[in-house]
Amino acid sequence: MREKIASLWNSEEAARCSGDLELRVYSSRLLGSNPTLVLHGGGNTSVKVRETNLVGEDEEILYVKGSGWDLATIEAEGFAPVRLEPMQKLAKLETLSDPQMVNELKTQMTVAGAPSPSVETILHAVLPFRFVDHTHADAVVTLTNTADGEQRIRQLYGERVIVLPYVMPGFDLARQVGEAFAKEATAETIGMVLLNHGVFTFSDSAQESYERMIELVSVAEQSLEQERAWEIEESAPVAIEEELRESLATLRAEISAAARRPMVLQMTESTAGFSFVDRLDLVEIATRGPATPDHVLRTKRIPLIGRSVSGYVEQYRSYFDTHSSHAREEKRMVDPAPRVVLDREFGLCVVGKSAQEAGIVSDLYEHTMVCIQRAEMLGGWQALPAADIFDLEYWDLEQAKLRKGGKAPMFQGEVVLVTGAASGIGRACVDSFLQRGAAVIGLDINPQITDLISSPAFLGVCSDITDEEGQRRALEQGVRRFGGLDMVVLNAGLFPGGTEIARLESERWQQVMRVNLDSNLSLLRESYPLLRQAPNGGRVVVMGSKNVLAPGAGAAAYSASKAALTQLMRIAALEWGADGIRLNALHPDAVFDTGIWSDEVLQSRADHYGLTIEQYKTRNLLGVEVTSRDVAELTAEMCGPLFAKTTAAQLPIDGGNERVV
Repeated sequence: MREKIASLWNSEEAARCSGDLELRVYSSRLLGSNPTLVLHGGGNTSVKVRETNLVGEDEEILYVKGSGWDLATIEAEGFAPVRLEPMQKLAKLETLSDPQMVNELKTQMTVAGAPSPSVETILHAVLPFRFVDHTHADAVVTLTNTADGEQRIRQLYGERVIVLPYVMPGFDLARQVGEAFAKEATAETIGMVLLNHGVFTFSDSAQESYERMIELVSVAEQSLEQERAWEIEESAPVAIEEELRESLATLRAEISAAARRPMVLQMTESTAGFSFVDRLDLVEIATRGPATPDHVLRTKRIPLIGRSVSGYVEQYRSYFDTHSSHAREEKRMVDPAPRVVLDREFGLCVVGKSAQEAGIVSDLYEHTMVCIQRAEMLGGWQALPAADIFDLEYWDLEQAKLRKGGKAPMFQGEVVLVTGAASGIGRACVDSFLQRGAAVIGLDINPQITDLISSPAFLGVCSDITDEEGQRRALEQGVRRFGGLDMVVLNAGLFPGGTEIARLESERWQQVMRVNLDSNLSLLRESYPLLRQAPNGGRVVVMGSKNVLAPGAGAAAYSASKAALTQLMRIAALEWGADGIRLNALHPDAVFDTGIWSDEVLQSRADHYGLTIEQYKTRNLLGVEVTSRDVAELTAEMCGPLFAKTTAAQLPIDGGNERVV
């Protein structure tokens, strides 16, 4: 049984709020905490307050949700303060272009550093109530996305709501809302339904406005239940045993080519998704459009059904040509890549420029599938016409954002695997790649790797690097989460205590070789089919050692294993260059902020040389300490554009070593 909405208002918590703005934050968060009402920045709220300005004049200020803020986590700083009277005057104009509207919103703000006001600011201004709440409630959207949606809404709510046809957010919608409210509002009116869009409620009380929203949505949910359109049959959870990583990587490569940038592809493995793709009418119902036009900016107008990316691109370009009068240069800006993939083998897959964006698409489409199937039980899912959806997708304001753009992170949309990722250089590499926008698969034998970082862009996998089956499972997990593999950092290694050759046991030798050499051979072999499909070319960084160039007595196994690994890298560079895969090696030395260098060991080694710990750490030509972060930063840069034309190189990072020089 799917849970229905309920009020979360807590009088004790509300009483701790000092003033209307704090109450606005409190009730906004209540709305944002329920994904059936608001998802990922959707919806908006406002409050009207009276404030005294710097010259002692009283002004009415409209605090409206600012761009980039999510109702679930919004703070007072997330509301943009706009002078109310100028907004109300604007609403009386006959026309107002989007650029003019945006300019007016910004110039009437009372805090220059506040976020940009919502494009629905004027709409909030014309409603004569202190508190206004707006959501894209699933139940209401479902009812309006049916052939007789308007009739259903009117019968359900009567004079309690004003019903308006869909109008794109902005000035025209605000003007129609103002006119409709003036003509149709009665003493019973507590809200407004915008067909195919969402629902508004309002009141001079924060609690009442919030609870009116809960009430209206509850009525819609009860209606769905009464008409047996609430519960959705789902198949049993699917256990996918076969290896899909190469097929997923191929699909991701084709989508990335269409998008002209690397993209993250996530196989959600959602039970609801597998149930949805098994529907016999999938193609018919899934291609009628999104739940609300607002979602199209994240999910695109329709999903890719199956794996024919070229067919989808052709269809998308035809859709653009049919509805657009944009110049040819504008067409080149169009990203025709899908954001949702529905495939019988993969289930529901989602696509984004980052792992976070893919996660947002996933959440939105999970709710879309529910809305579609419930509407089908009411007689048929019916979204807005393609022309209306196109108008929002290629809205001037959205295109302006694209043109303005901004520099993307270096590795946005790319995926890296780091071995030995739980500590030391490996952990530092995880941080360096995350900071550059990559999705990171961290592999380590330490169980703590799974909880190392709480981020949609990080997947920690606990596995012994010498376990070849474990390697394959880790790659499978990583590709299902992120879609492919662009970079590999072979960092995991074993540094045994000093043992002279005369006393070196074969078992110890073989153990070091298994960890430092054999495991990397197998991981390279398993990664190759994925790396050759990397949109920007595959990259591998091998963590070598100073001992490759200047071995030390008592380190035969370690030195030989690292030398062999370096030679393996060079041969792979010879063999894989034609596939656009480049491999390079770093040779760190004296990196002391790792697990093997305890305070006691450091003191012992410093005493051995007659040095202080600080002198021992900096005993190189430059007199500097080399840290894990130093190595990690260079590792990341070697995967970046500065080294795009370098392969099979070996680079020391040791502050200058007399024996190496």
